[in-house]
Order: sequence, then C-alpha cells, then structure tokens
Amino acid sequence: MLRKPTRLFGRDTEWEELADFVTAPSSGATLGLVYGRRRQGKTLMLELLAQETGGLIFGATQQTEAQNLADLGVAYADYRGLRRPEPFGNWREALDELLRLGEERATPVIIDEFPYLVSTTPALPSYLQQALSPTSHAKEHTRTRMILCGSALTTMAQLLGGGAPLRGRAVLELVVRPFGFRDASVFWGLEGDPELAFRVNALVGGTPAYLEMCGGSGPADLGAFDRWVQRRLLNPASAMFREGGLLLREEPSITDPTSYTSVLTAISEGNHRRSEIAAALGRPAGALAHLLTGLQDIGLIEQVDDALRQKRSVFKVAEPIVRLHQLVTQRREHELVAGRADRVWQANADTVASKIYGPHFEDLAREWCFLHASSDTLGGVASAVRPSDVSCRAHRQGHELDIVVTETNSSAPDRITAIGEVKGTLSPMDARQLQRLEHLRALLPDAQVDRPPKLLLFARSGFAEDLREAARGRADVELIDLHRLYHGE
Repeated sequence: MLRKPTRLFGRDTEWEELADFVTAPSSGATLGLVYGRRRQGKTLMLELLAQETGGLIFGATQQTEAQNLADLGVAYADYRGLRRPEPFGNWREALDELLRLGEERATPVIIDEFPYLVSTTPALPSYLQQALSPTSHAKEHTRTRMILCGSALTTMAQLLGGGAPLRGRAVLELVVRPFGFRDASVFWGLEGDPELAFRVNALVGGTPAYLEMCGGSGPADLGAFDRWVQRRLLNPASAMFREGGLLLREEPSITDPTSYTSVLTAISEGNHRRSEIAAALGRPAGALAHLLTGLQDIGLIEQVDDALRQKRSVFKVAEPIVRLHQLVTQRREHELVAGRADRVWQANADTVASKIYGPHFEDLAREWCFLHASSDTLGGVASAVRPSDVSCRAHRQGHELDIVVTETNSSAPDRITAIGEVKGTLSPMDARQLQRLEHLRALLPDAQVDRPPKLLLFARSGFAEDLREAARGRADVELIDLHRLYHGE
C-alpha cells in the first residue's frame, strides 16, 4: 500500500482510493476523476500523490487554449528533464504524449482544474475518449493513470453523465467532501473541548482551508470565542468575511445568483419544506425545482427524506459558513463594515442559537448515529438516519421527530431500531423529553411493537437529575451529551 504522507491530515479513505487506482496492476491506461468544492485540499492531496509516485501534475488556469498548452509544454519538459518546453500544437498531440508517460511503469498523470480547459476547448473530453479507445496505444501499451481534477462540480459530474464522451471510460470517481465533525475538531486542535469544537463547527463547518483563512488557529477557549468570531468571521478584513457568498458565485453553472441566494436565505431562516420555501419567496412551488436541484448539485443544500412518509422531504443548508452569511453577515454588512462586529454578534445571539446551533446539533446527532454509534446503542445497524413527522390523534397534530434510525434487511421489511430527541439549547434536558419520546414511540407503525425502538436523548448542555434518574437502569434509553458525541459510541 502506498504510504500516506504525514503532512496530509485525515483523508484516509480518499488516499486509499487514490493509492489503489495508481498502483493497480492492470495493464492499459486508466482514467479517474477527483472533484469537490474549492478549499477541500484536493490539490495538496494530488501533489503529494505525484511526489510519492513520481507522477506528473499540471494545474490549468483561466486563460486561452494556447496559453494552457504552452504551460503544459513547460511542465512536461520539466518532468522529462528536457532543456526546452515541448511545443504542443493542439490537445490531441498533448494527450498522446501525456499518455505515453506510462509506457515503462504505472505513472500518474494529473490534470488539476480540468474545467478551465473544457471551457476553452469543449471537445477535449471527446479527444480523451478517442485517446483511451480500446485499441489505442494508451490502452494497449501503457499503464498511465490519468486523473482529472476540478472544483466546478457540475462540469466534473457531467463528464461521466449519460451520453457524455467519457461515459464508461473512468474507473474512479472520487468526491472530496469537508471533514466530518470529529475530524474537524482534531484538525482545529479543539478535540479537548467539545462545546468549543461544536460552536466552531456550527459556524465554519469542516472545510480544511478555513483554518488557514482564520489565521491558522481557532479560539483558545470559550472565553475567547466571541472575540474570535468578531475578528475572524465578521471582520471585513478577514478572508472569511465574504466566503459564504462566494461559494455560490464561484460555481460556473450558477447563472442567476440572486434567485439561488433567495432560496438559501429562506432555508436558513427555517423554511425547510418546498411549500414553505415557495411561500417565503412568493413563488409557486413548481417553480423551485431547478433552483433546488442546482443548489444540491453544488453541495450547498441537502434534501432529506422523511423516514416514515414517502415523497415527503425537507431541505437543509449543507455548508455552515453559507448559513452564517445568510443569517448574519449579509443582513448586517453595513454595520460590520463600520466596525460594529461586537454589537452585531450580540444582537444576533437568539438567531445564532435557534437557527444555527439548534439545527447544527441535530445534524451532528444524525451523523453520529450513522457513522459513530455502536449497534448496541442503536439497537441495530443504522442503514439510514432521518427526521420525520408523526401524526397524533390525541393531540390532533403532527409531532416532529428529530431522529429515526432504520435498519435495512434484505430478508425482512425495514425496521426502526431507535428514535431520538435532540436539544441544542444551553439548558439541560429534563424528564419531559423522555416522556415525549415514549409517547412518540407509541405512535409508530404496529410493526415495531415486538421490538420497540430504543430512545436516544441528545443534549448539548447535559441532563437534569430527574431525567438521569428516570433513565437509570433502563436498557432502552441512551443519554448522549457533547462529550459522548465527540468521543463515544
């Protein structure tokens, strides 16, 4: 197995996939795609891969076709140890030469920011398709491992879409996503303080580059947190100040940023159903399809299906810095530019608590159930973790259920193994929440009677004594605080 450099934090799965791809013993040139939003560390990972394997990496830039070919000629000559740049006249010629680099051994050839090349040479994927045809020189006489990388998500995804020239040509499609909340806490050096790690993650998420953009460090402790937010996130001189708005505008597929921004604002404010978003925007629900799909395609929102009701789903903001931008930075920009970050942060304390910390704690609770909780904790294996809305005749209304853990078994219907209540406020959770969860469990479909689901109670600020007493000795109740969320199972 190819050694992962110590400089590369995390990314164990991604590195393993890349290592398997470039060291595969199969003959013939192969093609792989690596993509994800900007600032996820793709380029660093691929540069280290090239160093470890003796491969070639070339980074395209936003310039003309001739200029990129000239730059590629320089990179190629440097790699081959030639005294003069290789004068590539066109991309067919360039691809043929690049693919010949693997004639003697398995050799990675990495083209970073590939969408820049496609924008000036739309036929480039077709040229590559021809160069990798089954009877081509590359397929019959080389072991070149070509990797195309990019940050324009829609462009990269479309390369392998139905009818696209490269459809069926690639053997690797690796999407690089932000760190999960546990990896992010270690990356920021905050794993020893779960509350601080949670607050930082709720505002900036798991994008690796944000640590450097925040000056290279997070807040020293909880006492320094508010000042850190004002200095690093709400300061017009900080690189993070406009980041939440730029994520949308830097995606080439977004041609009408204003409409997409309106949808992000509506969801950030708590309008999660399609009908609620439409009402907030004053548009028919049917007119939102392309906007919601576009935001999903670039990873800024997620559609979460209802665990118990088919064809019913909610939408949530997937990138915390976008949520902060929509709720605070964008609305109060004139005050922030005037240097009033302390006043703006204090004035928005309720908004941050209810619309940022609360929803984010629910997201982390669901992520914990899916990725970190043991089968003993969940009463089974989590195949899916989703919210739901449970009808109640006694109260003549629906009750929101934050967590429904389901287990899929090929020989039996899906089984609900656990349900959960999540409280992200600063007050401890009390026994009333357990009573509510017991009531909701009784409303679940009859199929759950024989093996009643476990009850999971997530509390950011811990548990009141009455709840601890009520849960004591009960095998069907699990209490999960921040420390267990970050360190336990």
